[in-house]
Amino acid sequence: MRFENQDRAELAKIGVHSLLDLALLLPKSFENTTITNDARQGQVCLNVKINTCRRANGGLLIITAHAIQWDCEIKIAIFNAKPWHYGAFKHDKELIIIGICSYSYGAWQITNPKIITKTGQISPRYKTDIKDEKVISLIKKYLSLEALLNEGLSKSEALFLMKFHENNENSIIMHEKLKSENLGIDVLKFVEIFNYIKKLSAKKTQYPNQKITPHNISDWLKTLPFTPTNDQLNAINDIRADLTSDFAKRRVVMGDVGSGKTLVILAAALSVYPKKAVLMAPTSILAEQIFNEALRLLPQNFNTILIKSGDKDIDYKDVNLIIGTHVLLYQDLPSAAIVMVDEQHRFGSAQRAKIDELVRQGQTRATYVQFSATPIPRTLSLIQSNFVNFSFLKQIPFKKTIHSQIIKNSDFAMLLAHIKREISQQKQIIIVYPLVQSSETSNYQSLNDAQNFWLERFNNVYITHGKDKNKEQVLREFKQNGDILLSTTVVEVGISLPRLSTILIVGAERLGLATLHQLRGRVGRNGGVGYCFLYTKSQNIPPRLKDFCQTLDGFEIAELDLKNRQSGDILDGSIQHGATFDYYNYEENIAKEASFRLNKIN
Repeated sequence: MRFENQDRAELAKIGVHSLLDLALLLPKSFENTTITNDARQGQVCLNVKINTCRRANGGLLIITAHAIQWDCEIKIAIFNAKPWHYGAFKHDKELIIIGICSYSYGAWQITNPKIITKTGQISPRYKTDIKDEKVISLIKKYLSLEALLNEGLSKSEALFLMKFHENNENSIIMHEKLKSENLGIDVLKFVEIFNYIKKLSAKKTQYPNQKITPHNISDWLKTLPFTPTNDQLNAINDIRADLTSDFAKRRVVMGDVGSGKTLVILAAALSVYPKKAVLMAPTSILAEQIFNEALRLLPQNFNTILIKSGDKDIDYKDVNLIIGTHVLLYQDLPSAAIVMVDEQHRFGSAQRAKIDELVRQGQTRATYVQFSATPIPRTLSLIQSNFVNFSFLKQIPFKKTIHSQIIKNSDFAMLLAHIKREISQQKQIIIVYPLVQSSETSNYQSLNDAQNFWLERFNNVYITHGKDKNKEQVLREFKQNGDILLSTTVVEVGISLPRLSTILIVGAERLGLATLHQLRGRVGRNGGVGYCFLYTKSQNIPPRLKDFCQTLDGFEIAELDLKNRQSGDILDGSIQHGATFDYYNYEENIAKEASFRLNKIN
C-alpha cells in the first residue's frame, strides 16, 4: 500500500515508510478517561470532592478528597505545585481527575493527577515527533484487516495488530501484558522481521552489469616481490567473478591493517584493463600511499593518476586507474568498470550518495567494492542481511604481536619508562587525546593542555589534529623525523608508520571499539612487537575495554561493537548506530550468525 504524498512526508518524520511500520507503531501508553468504579492500583479516573488542601515544604501540595465512586477518602500529592493548582483544588470543589494510584500507609494516593472535563475516552500516547491525534487519524485511514492481509500477514497476526489499535479496554490489557509478561512478543518479532525482509527485497534492485571479460593478471601476480596470501587471491577472484556477472555486484572486502588490501585494490584495477578503474580514499596521505604502491607494483603500461584538490581540466583518455580523495566526487570523471572506496564509513551520508551516482553508468552499474579494516556495526549488519557480497582477509603476511593494556594514573611512571626505552630503540609513539581544547564536560587533559609536558621532556615532538590545515604535512614530517606525535583520532586512518611501536589512547572509554581497533592497527604495521595502552579514569572499567584487550581479531571486535552500539538503519544508512528493531534482538542474533559464517569460511 502506498501512502498519499502529504501523509508520506508526515509519517517519514517518525520513521514510518510502510504499512507494517505503521501497524508496528504501538502506543507507549494509554490515557483512559473511563470512570474507575472500583478501587485499584494503576491508572484511574475519578470524580472527587476536595476536603482539604495545604502547602508543604518544597512546593508540595497535599490534598485530601472524597472519591465519589469509591466512597472513601483519598490523598492527592502534587509536586512543584503552580499557583493555578491552589485555585483548582479548593475546598468543596468537585473535579474529574486521572492519574496513577497506589495504596500505602493505609490510604489510596494519587500523585500529580491531571484534571479533565470529558470521560469515557481511551486515548493512545505514542510519544513521536507528530501529534498523537495525527497518528491516530493516519492509523484509522490506512490500517485495516484487509490491508494487513494483503501485506502477507496471516489472519491471526493481522487480528492481533488490529486489536492493539482498537484503543479500548482490551487494547490496554494487551499493552500491560506485553510489558509485564511479554505476551504477544513473538508475533511482534515475526512481523518486524517480515517487514524488514519485505523492505530489503524491495531495496535489492538488480541493475545490469557492464559484464566484461577480466584482463589476465596471472603473469603479473608472479612478478610481485612477495607471495600473495590465499585470502588475497580469493578476494581477487571474487571481484573478477563479479565483473562477469549479469547483474552489477556490490562487495565488501574486509581485512585488518596489514592484511594486504592494497594488493587486492591494484589487482581489481588491473583486472578491468583497458577499461578504467576509480579508487577513492578517505585521506590524501592514504591516496598517495596507494598511488605510490600502484607505481611500484603495476605494469609500466598501466597508467595511474592521482587527483588532488584544485586539479582541473584533466585528460583521462589514457588513464587506467584514477586515485583520489572525496575530491573525485566533484570531478567530471569518465565511465569506469569498477569503483572502489577505501574505508567508506569515513565518508558522510551525502558523500555516499554521490558515490552511488558515480557507480551509475547510464542503464548499467559499475562493479562496486568497499574496503574496510574493522567493519562498523552497520557494515556487519549489511553482510548478515545478504545486502552485499563479502570477502575476508584474515591472513596476515607477517606475525603481528600487539600487547593491549588498560592503564590508570598509578601506571604513569611505567608508561614514561616504556616510552623512553622505545625512543632509544628508534621507535615512534603516538598519544591520542579526546579533545583539542579543554572542556568543562571532560575530566581529561586536552591536546593543548598536555602538549607542554611532552615538549619539555622529549625531543622531536609533533602535534596535529583534525582541524589542523597542515596535518598531512605534519604526519609526513613525523614519519621521517619524529619520536612522539600528539594527536586526536585523525590518525585512525592514514599514513603508514613502520617505526611506530606504541600508541596511548587517553579516555579510551569515550571511543567505539572500531575506532580503538583502527588506532591500535597503526602499530606493528610490518610485524614485530607493538603496544596499545588504554588510559582511563573510570573507577569501574567498562567490560568492553577488557574484552577489547583480549583479542586482536577485527571481526571479533566488530561483533563486540555491534552488541554495544547496535547497527543503525541498515536499509537507509543515514543512522549509523542504534537499534534496528524494537522487539527482535537482531544485533545479538547476527553477531552469533557472524561468528558461525566467519568460522565456516576459514
